[in-house]
Amino acid sequence: MRVRGRYLMTMKTYRYRVVDVFTEKRLEGNPLAVFPEASGLDDETMQRIANELNLAETVFAFPASQAGHDARVRIFTPRREMPFAGHARIGVTFVLIDEGLVTARQGGIVLQEKIGPVAVRVDEGEQPLIWLSTPPIRSGPVFDRLLCAEALGVAADDLLDIPPQLLDAGNPTVFIPLRSRDAVDRAWIDERLTRALLGSDATPACVFVFTPTAEGAYSRMFAPEYGVIEDPATGSSTGPLAAFMMRHGLVSSASGTRFVSEQGRKMGRRSLLHVRINGAQGSEGIEVGGHVVPVTVASMTVD
Repeated sequence: MRVRGRYLMTMKTYRYRVVDVFTEKRLEGNPLAVFPEASGLDDETMQRIANELNLAETVFAFPASQAGHDARVRIFTPRREMPFAGHARIGVTFVLIDEGLVTARQGGIVLQEKIGPVAVRVDEGEQPLIWLSTPPIRSGPVFDRLLCAEALGVAADDLLDIPPQLLDAGNPTVFIPLRSRDAVDRAWIDERLTRALLGSDATPACVFVFTPTAEGAYSRMFAPEYGVIEDPATGSSTGPLAAFMMRHGLVSSASGTRFVSEQGRKMGRRSLLHVRINGAQGSEGIEVGGHVVPVTVASMTVD
């Protein structure tokens, strides 16, 4: 017993919260774990915690180390650290404000992330939308439609006559437009097929399938190489989705256009990602917004 007691004395307990992001209903949307006061955790331990919790992402918050920032955050999937993630950014903003660790100034806060400084805007209200600004979007290679259909296990006729393409705003994503909700629901891709599609030496990427709808888009996202079989909501890919849809005339490119990408329904985690186009063709930026619902308060003891 004394040995056990000495062992416990060398351990430290960290409080964390789980919130559902991109929803107004508990147990829907994309769950996120947030450690609001993570000082003392090293890289290896953070990665092991993310693997232990096995959510799409786990966020660790620290005091900012640079002037002009409200907090420094690190984002981990079960397999690797991410430089940028949308639902993580929105969820950690909610938690930090709710815990009183930061105060929204002029309607928002600035987070220090691997990708650089990130501004987050918070609407007023009891349950406000929290908005992230999509980082600059880089265009990557296009992909053969027949190869994409084969990788997804759908017919070639299920794809729109638009070349699938990789876009990257910090999270490389291949966008594959399909003709119907049914085709989106039938699509599936695993790690082996992702490698076959991207090439064995390519940087890991997400695979995002969608179909245009009256509201905006009906979507699913697969990221098996990140340890995420399917993601209920992908804020980091939704800004590039808007850019892809504008480029191919699938949504209005006029300034002020708003639409919604519905994601996660197939896996029972319906998520609503709000999109706002600022400036013609998004020349003044693309914002992605969502609601956040608190679910759990817990603690974890680690070495």
